[in-house]
Amino acid sequence: MARATPPSRAQRFYALARDWLIHSALPLLVFLASLAVWEGLVWVKSIPPYLLPAPSRIATTLIADWDTLSASLYVTLRITFAALFAAMFGGVGLAIVFTQWKWAERSFFPFAVILQVTPIVAIAPLLLVYLDSTLAVLTCAFLVAFFPILSNTALGLASADRHLVDLFQLYRASRWQQLIWLRLPAALPYFLGGLRIGGGLALIGAIVAEIAAGSAGQGAGLAFRIVESGYRLNIPRMFAALVLISITGILIFLFFTLLSHLLLGRWHESARKTES
Repeated sequence: MARATPPSRAQRFYALARDWLIHSALPLLVFLASLAVWEGLVWVKSIPPYLLPAPSRIATTLIADWDTLSASLYVTLRITFAALFAAMFGGVGLAIVFTQWKWAERSFFPFAVILQVTPIVAIAPLLLVYLDSTLAVLTCAFLVAFFPILSNTALGLASADRHLVDLFQLYRASRWQQLIWLRLPAALPYFLGGLRIGGGLALIGAIVAEIAAGSAGQGAGLAFRIVESGYRLNIPRMFAALVLISITGILIFLFFTLLSHLLLGRWHESARKTES
């Protein structure tokens, strides 16, 4: 049987260039073209900046107001990651409890579902009544990020290979040994998937709660700057704050995607590249 001829250096270079063009250069070009159309539309129509600022005006505002916006960004990031870490430990811990004791899952899982399906925009004003603004925003971000991590981790812990579970039972492994050596590794892809979702939702929850706090005259995060800029008709600063929020969400998603690739890339099919 004839052996397959390995691709030449030129073929490998062409494949890499094609992949880079499709996955990186083309989206970047489309994005830059969209900004150019936006800039040209504002210039041709002479749209005032208090209605629709041009991208160049947003960029200059971002640079000019960087001290104020960066301080607000730090507040939002601190709340987002504090809520995410709390949701991560709480979700994983509760998922383990649900897996080890089914009566606990049947008793407390409905409460988690109720918290998930209740809109956070309706909870935020109520929390501001009972808690100080920082703790209320942190609680809102935690509630939004908690359920995806809990449900994904619980699903992963329950999705261990049935044959391997039987093998562990055959060798009389304890329930905790099954958890550590079988169920937790099997749940890792599910947990990381929930973490990618929860990271973005923690930012969204923090922003929604900050908007409610800003409407009440409290807070100092990016959402508060958006509300403040709206009251003052400083629309360029509003767009600059939105740009920072979008960039933050993208970086959070990319970070957890990279983390998933590093932890799963060598052994799990969800992170391995499809062979052509």
